[in-house]
Amino acid sequence: MSRNWRNEANYDYIKALDAAGLAWECLRRNARYRAAFPTLSERDAMAWGLRFPGRSRP
Repeated sequence: MSRNWRNEANYDYIKALDAAGLAWECLRRNARYRAAFPTLSERDAMAWGLRFPGRSRP
């Protein structure tokens, strides 16, 4: 089902997102990120501002 992007009610869920959730909403809509994702290394992910808590840094 396609959402009407002009209807503000379709975006009410954004109000409840934390910073990481909002960042993900923006990132997942980025065509360059989606194209790069299949071959994304951890180092490349850091260039996109992604972090992997609990892993050692390079």
